Amino acid sequence: MLPELLRPEPLVEGSISAAVLDERVLAFPERRPPRAWFVAFAAAASCMSLGFALIGYTIVTGIGVWGNNRPVAWAFDIINFVFWIGIGHAGTLISAILFLFRARWRNGLARFAEAMTIFAVMTAGLFPLIHLGRPWLAYWLFPYPNQRGLWPNFRSPLMWDVFAVSTYFSVSILFWYLGLLPDLASLRDRTTSRARRILYTILSLGWRGSAGHWRHYEKAYLLLAGLATGLVLSVHSVVSFDFAVSVVPGWHMTIFPPYFVVGAIFSGFAMVVLVLAVVRRVMALEDLITLRHLELGNKVILGCSCLMGYSYLCEAFTAWYSMNPYIHHTFLQYISGTYGWAGWLAIACNTLVPQIFWLRRARRSLPVMAIVGVAALAGMWFERFTIIVISLYHDFLPSSWLVYKPTFVDYGILLGSFGFFFTCVLLFSRVLPVIATSEVKGSLHD
Repeated sequence: MLPELLRPEPLVEGSISAAVLDERVLAFPERRPPRAWFVAFAAAASCMSLGFALIGYTIVTGIGVWGNNRPVAWAFDIINFVFWIGIGHAGTLISAILFLFRARWRNGLARFAEAMTIFAVMTAGLFPLIHLGRPWLAYWLFPYPNQRGLWPNFRSPLMWDVFAVSTYFSVSILFWYLGLLPDLASLRDRTTSRARRILYTILSLGWRGSAGHWRHYEKAYLLLAGLATGLVLSVHSVVSFDFAVSVVPGWHMTIFPPYFVVGAIFSGFAMVVLVLAVVRRVMALEDLITLRHLELGNKVILGCSCLMGYSYLCEAFTAWYSMNPYIHHTFLQYISGTYGWAGWLAIACNTLVPQIFWLRRARRSLPVMAIVGVAALAGMWFERFTIIVISLYHDFLPSSWLVYKPTFVDYGILLGSFGFFFTCVLLFSRVLPVIATSEVKGSLHD
């Protein structure tokens, strides 16, 4: 499977000229979007409004409106944070790593995946802020001279998160924006609106497509791709350190960094395939975002699913081999305790459901892609639920055990996070080209 994912041949069904490509992609922001776009935008914006209203209610009233308790101080907020950080990994993987391997099938997916990375990290960033209880004091996390003498604890993995995620977000923004420059210049040259021309002129930074521009562009793009490649492996590893460096039973495990990275790629590709399966139909891009693109994405999902199953077996073996009664108890809670249903749901959705992709017909079936994609996203969310909640609600002291029950506010903010993400995705597809036309044109000419 790996040689096929990294092969250099372009994947475009049929023949398509550069003029037709521009008309399909660059003209879409100028046209009135289809009715389906307005329906989807109304639904996403409504969910986003509900979520932000409940966030405002939380800030005004306090985080006591959540279901968090002692000992489950981390719950939906940190679950959602880890989940959305994971969603953002597929974009960087498609854009950076596959670019370095010159796998041209990334050309049809890269722009949209990069945007999804940015929106997912933006969504994830909401949850640590509101988890603080007083988000207006979030600047205390940054190391700057102050009269109060307050300095962050650089030995804390929570502090590492701040730097890792902010670096990841900054590099992702630069990588995405740099790739947009040629298309922004094309939009500037073809638009008939004066306001749009001024806006695109500013955003394109004087791009004229000269040999010098392309030379500097390719060097900068290669440099950022190299930086982003390391971040794919490091960011979610650092996020896993929030758990792995603690002494909580079920968290203190060395498998967490690779385990979290594989899970992030798994959920990220599930979201990319799920969204692009809809976008290609709504925007009539079937010959640019082909079934072949989606099939290769599904192969990545299948491979990551097998690695997830291996990780679960490693956890079970560690619990048995360690002869530690606390780890034994925690692992049994994963499969038979109060939240055992969540553990089995995560195992089924992450390891069993994607196995249908061994069949080529299933890998190229849009309904099957949708089912597996939704199952993978649900499974990865419940996996984070089991890791966080089950390890906390039964810790070392039975006297402190307490069952966690989420409230309406928890569910509403979770729904609002999806609304915020899809609102950003829909706005992006409305105002900017979703495919890197300059890269696709290069594939057509080769």
